[in-house]
Amino acid sequence: MPQPAPLVLVSPAMGIGSRYYRPLVEAFEARGWSATALPRRGFEPEDARASRGHDWSYTDEVDVIARAVAAARAESPDRPVILLGHSLGAQLAAGHQLHHPPADGLVAVGGCLPHHRDYPLAGLPIVIQAGVIIPVLTALFGFLPKPAFGGPGARTLMREWARMALTGDTPFPSPAPIRTPRAAGRVPSSSPAPVRTPSSPARIRTPALVVALEGDRLAPEKPVRGFAARMFAPDAVTVWRYGHADVPAGASNDHTGWARRPEPVVDRIVAWWNAAAGNRFDGVAAPDTMRG
Repeated sequence: MPQPAPLVLVSPAMGIGSRYYRPLVEAFEARGWSATALPRRGFEPEDARASRGHDWSYTDEVDVIARAVAAARAESPDRPVILLGHSLGAQLAAGHQLHHPPADGLVAVGGCLPHHRDYPLAGLPIVIQAGVIIPVLTALFGFLPKPAFGGPGARTLMREWARMALTGDTPFPSPAPIRTPRAAGRVPSSSPAPVRTPSSPARIRTPALVVALEGDRLAPEKPVRGFAARMFAPDAVTVWRYGHADVPAGASNDHTGWARRPEPVVDRIVAWWNAAAGNRFDGVAAPDTMRG
């Protein structure tokens, strides 16, 4: 008996409200799937903007995803639920899969761990943003004002992002960074295991599709692939490069523009899921450890 068509929950990028993803939702619906874009706190028309007195964190944003997944499960237990995280939303989706009862699959588009060392020129612009602009402006104003990247951004969330950019440490417990042995005369393994510590969770085992956007300066291919290798078990993750040659006329593979004409990405997601559908998660759900 075929599975019901999946429900896709879209977790938006930093500073982008849910309405931006209407073409993406419509593209899934045109293929017989269901989709909904989750709110990005502080960027919805009815939301209060970030301020000194109105603050939130990565944990708060992951909780939004957890509630949406739980609601989808309650409404239709047999329907697969897929998280689609865009940029910041991909980080949040990974945090959800690591620390809450997981969705059946995860798609990350333009998602990475923005450690400055993985960027050209050692990520000097990121170092300035994370090491100077964010701490100074959030201290002065109690939030990150426009026109700074991510503004108007919540103080705690932006400081967590900045710490990750400077150190490579995620705002939530995650698999330890991969350390590749470099013995003389040896070629490093293409899929080395991360160094585990007692506090580091195992890599995500639910099916995952990680989409790297060619030429993306905000999420270059190196940190995107690093995100895939660190967060996901090797046999669970597929990485697809959405290259310039794959972009149809009138569309884009820009960091945000892809979502306005998303048909190539949606077609790839549908094909990936149809191939992975037999791997639907049906084991014991991960405990809710985000606050523990």
